[in-house]
Amino acid sequence: MSDNGQRPRRARDLGIVVGPLATGTLNAITDVPGVRVGHTTIVDAPRLHTGVTAIVPDALGPDRRTLPCGLFVGNGFGKLVGATQVAELGAIETPILLTATLSAFRAADALVTYVLASPGHEETRTLNPVVGETNDGRLSDIRVRPLTEARVLAALDGATAGAPDEGCVGAGTGTMALGFKGGIGTSSRLVGGWTVGALVQSNFSGTLTVRGVPIPADGARVPPSADEPEGNSCMIVVATDAPLDARQLGRVARRAVFAMARVGSDFASGSGDYALAFSTPPGVSSSGSAVDAAEGSVAERDLDPFFAATMDAVEEALLNSLLTATTTVGHRGTATAVPHDLVVNRLRAAGVLPQPSAGAPAS
Repeated sequence: MSDNGQRPRRARDLGIVVGPLATGTLNAITDVPGVRVGHTTIVDAPRLHTGVTAIVPDALGPDRRTLPCGLFVGNGFGKLVGATQVAELGAIETPILLTATLSAFRAADALVTYVLASPGHEETRTLNPVVGETNDGRLSDIRVRPLTEARVLAALDGATAGAPDEGCVGAGTGTMALGFKGGIGTSSRLVGGWTVGALVQSNFSGTLTVRGVPIPADGARVPPSADEPEGNSCMIVVATDAPLDARQLGRVARRAVFAMARVGSDFASGSGDYALAFSTPPGVSSSGSAVDAAEGSVAERDLDPFFAATMDAVEEALLNSLLTATTTVGHRGTATAVPHDLVVNRLRAAGVLPQPSAGAPAS
């Protein structure tokens, strides 16, 4: 199976639309005001294909030291640094980093350096860095741990509010998903006057499913070694400017993991599947207590559109992470990009996409 040298394209570039809700301008997590994304990509082929991705909420600063955050653990075979304090207090106090499994701890230390040097932290004595990971050890020599403090700081300092790069970039440089090359993907949805955005690091097993149509990899997937568990992991970060508290955000994070089933995850035993969901507006409780709709917060009865937005945005972000990835020859094998023509043809045959009109160019 070959990708025929195709250029990276997002799901919507191929006519694949997930759900009825409108997207933000960029169809990315950076559509949420004040959320920025940065990457550092490390490639020394074929040995190294790795990196770090930073999700930076500008709402964290000298006048606001925490943001409400919910956590859901779909399967705990992972190393989410800082998870217990997020679960206990319902808050984050640093940007969120994603990287490779054995680099997570170096990334956490560099994140502490970054925050301690930030305004308002001159007297800080305790800090909970939040770093997620997936295992890119098939395409990258994970034992090398090339992620230095300088490279982490470059991702944080270089984070922008523009459209984030996707596919084989940052923390997704060496990942694989659903039998193909995985990576970083993002998407967003509008709910009333608010935005829900998602960013994913895809690296998990199963059968790729697009709009309900299975697209098996037919052997393109690199088989695991005998001592390596199936599954690997998926990290999902959801951001919103809606006034949701930590308990409500935990419910949102739960739906984010549920969305993995839509694209064909088998939720294998060896997969570490985590979702973090945070909210940026001021005045929202991080305590996890019920919110008062009279004070401008979202009432429980009004959460369903946010759940739908989250699942659609995560599903599309996962598809984008594969469709924008490129075939990678790595440390222990090759991961093939999803052939776009295969996806489009299967969806047309299933009646999900319309047949091309006479004389129209092929996708």
